[in-house]
Amino acid sequence: MRKERETIFLNALEENQEKLFRICSIYSKDDEDTKDLFQEVLIHVWKSMNAFKGNSSIGTWMFRVALNVCLRFKSKHTKNQNRMIRLDSITVSNFRSEVNNEDGNEKLKALRKCVKKLNEGDKAIVALYLEGLVYREISNILGLSENHVAVKIKRIKSKLLNCINELL
Repeated sequence: MRKERETIFLNALEENQEKLFRICSIYSKDDEDTKDLFQEVLIHVWKSMNAFKGNSSIGTWMFRVALNVCLRFKSKHTKNQNRMIRLDSITVSNFRSEVNNEDGNEKLKALRKCVKKLNEGDKAIVALYLEGLVYREISNILGLSENHVAVKIKRIKSKLLNCINELL
């Protein structure tokens, strides 16, 4: 049973790890926070594998777990922000190659900056939408109706377009 669970986990991780990492990057302040958050997501997914009932695809279920972990992380980070001093002058030189390729694309940088400004609900919707999930999957993950998701995405697109135009 454990070996089967491990195989399912590894296959699902291989298929979804980049998407999960990008979702974590939306909720984190920098690359180190993203890596820590991604690791936390993987731990929670592994620990809750027994809770996966197969009502949706394993990828959809992983996104739900990831969003819950990210939202808890963001909540804790906001609470602790007043008590801690952040050393923003410290940088890490070990970046993923994917991040380095994005540096040259001003529109992508502006989009990331604008997404980070959204409220938590909108951020979750746009993160899943940008990962190519259909409205039905997004509605299953977030517990919203498909129609509500469609309306929210239309409004979010408008907000993002205005924000990007202001930045560029």
